[in-house]
Amino acid sequence: MSNQDRLLLVEDDPRLGPLVAEVLGDDWDVTLVLSGEQALDASAGRRFAVMVVDRRLPGIDGAEFIARLRSRRDATPVLMLTALGSLEDRVSGLDAGANDYLVKPFEFEELSARLRALTRDYTSEGDPVPIGEWTFYPDTATVYSPYSGRIQLTDRENALLTLLAKAPTTAFSRAHILSSVFGASELEGTVDTYVHYIRRKTDRELITTIRGVGYRIGSP
Repeated sequence: MSNQDRLLLVEDDPRLGPLVAEVLGDDWDVTLVLSGEQALDASAGRRFAVMVVDRRLPGIDGAEFIARLRSRRDATPVLMLTALGSLEDRVSGLDAGANDYLVKPFEFEELSARLRALTRDYTSEGDPVPIGEWTFYPDTATVYSPYSGRIQLTDRENALLTLLAKAPTTAFSRAHILSSVFGASELEGTVDTYVHYIRRKTDRELITTIRGVGYRIGSP
């Protein structure tokens, strides 16, 4: 199997871990580790297409492992397994950098489907536009983060980012952005609102404020 088929499974349950590894082994080259510490070592030494991480682990738990993974700018898709189905638990896992979660007990068919979705090839998204370490696909209104993967933009957010990204050295006035993206009937404050929306979804440095002028693309 190639690098694209490697899966890191982080599960300390002595029965569930080997069972999941065996089932997923039909489609993946599975590496099973039992702790967050082992997962950090394994992920530092090899590249994986996707990771399946239990929330409750001895020592470094699943959320902390994912947070450390993202802190070193590893954007490998991560599916978190959790026995805790509360909204707070799910949100904290996603905030740590997980791309998806699955509550135990689960069906293996659903696990496999979610892994296929996380690793689906998006090369049909059109021509990429690099923005620092980020990658923007205007044709499909998506931005890829070096930390957490795929981010979907709204139509207006996409139109604004497209305008800035196509002329990366140009600072655009609010009036120009307003007429090009939103229409003359909107207020100039609309531009600031959508810049805020994009920054909140991505990174504050993705769009740079030019005092007295307006905005231009950044280089996060």
